[in-house]
Amino acid sequence: MQELKIGEHVILPGETKKIDLPVAKLYTDADVHLPVYIIRGKRPGPTMFISAAVHGDELNGIEIIRRLINLKGFKITAGTLIAVPMVNVYGVVNQSRYMPDRRDLNRSFPGSAKGSLAARVANIFLKEIVSHCDYGIDLHTGAIHRSNLPQIRAQLQDEETLELAKAFGVPVILNSEIIDGSLRDAAVDSKTKVLLYEAGEALRFDEFSIRAGIKGIVNVLRHLKMMRKGRSSKKQINYFVANNSSWVRANASGIVSHHFQLGDQVKKGEVLADIGGPYGEALGEVVATKSGVIIGKQNIPLVQEGEAMYHIAYFKEDDEEVAEQIENVEEELVAITKNSEALL
Repeated sequence: MQELKIGEHVILPGETKKIDLPVAKLYTDADVHLPVYIIRGKRPGPTMFISAAVHGDELNGIEIIRRLINLKGFKITAGTLIAVPMVNVYGVVNQSRYMPDRRDLNRSFPGSAKGSLAARVANIFLKEIVSHCDYGIDLHTGAIHRSNLPQIRAQLQDEETLELAKAFGVPVILNSEIIDGSLRDAAVDSKTKVLLYEAGEALRFDEFSIRAGIKGIVNVLRHLKMMRKGRSSKKQINYFVANNSSWVRANASGIVSHHFQLGDQVKKGEVLADIGGPYGEALGEVVATKSGVIIGKQNIPLVQEGEAMYHIAYFKEDDEEVAEQIENVEEELVAITKNSEALL
């Protein structure tokens, strides 16, 4: 195995090291660094990154990485794992999705060393982290007041990426085309295969989503033979691939009464929510346009006409079977304490 150099730091096989990559100064003259945690096995193997808070208000991923690297018994035996718990440090500090220049970091790749602040951070992350990696898992959540069911999004036409998505071990896999300027878009040029894990809500910790994320990363590391195999599970997690999905939008503005939750099966024509006025008058109904499973949902009980309320995925398989598998996985993960070796 060769030495790995990130910034001015050299990490040798078998080493574990925390480093700070300088990004830029604030106008207060305070330095801001990108925190990076590297674990190298003694044997050759792939290099994989896990990243969180590319959007600074998406906190679940930070907790996933924090718990993962502190799990008793967690060890990389082959290859290298690079963990970056906060890519958009500025956004985390300000509890904001965006960079201080109001740019979306996940639309600023590949960036530039002499561009905007967002472009510079994107350039540093791509050059110092992604360029070293064969694989990556980028951790995200829904937006403010919106929750996502734990799901993997990836370009599933690539067979190896599909195998990684299956190995992650959540029931819902969504075929997602690559968006221009995104981290996944830039990773293509580095020939780095990236999974995007979506789960939970911005500015909140969701315990089910955190545990599913930790378990999924461990599953992928084992699939890549970067970790030793753990105890075999008697329960087989079935995955279901959705090739398309869509949002159901509000047909009126008002106060919402929800009838369905994340993971629920819905049928075409079913009323998903009622919209009423401040005096209790009925103003509208939100109706499912197709049968499927809810993988994203607005949480705030106030809505404007045209606002996206339910994200529904469409499967070739029986929707009831998908919903049942989601419930089984949730029960299994809730039974595991957050620091339990059972996640390994």
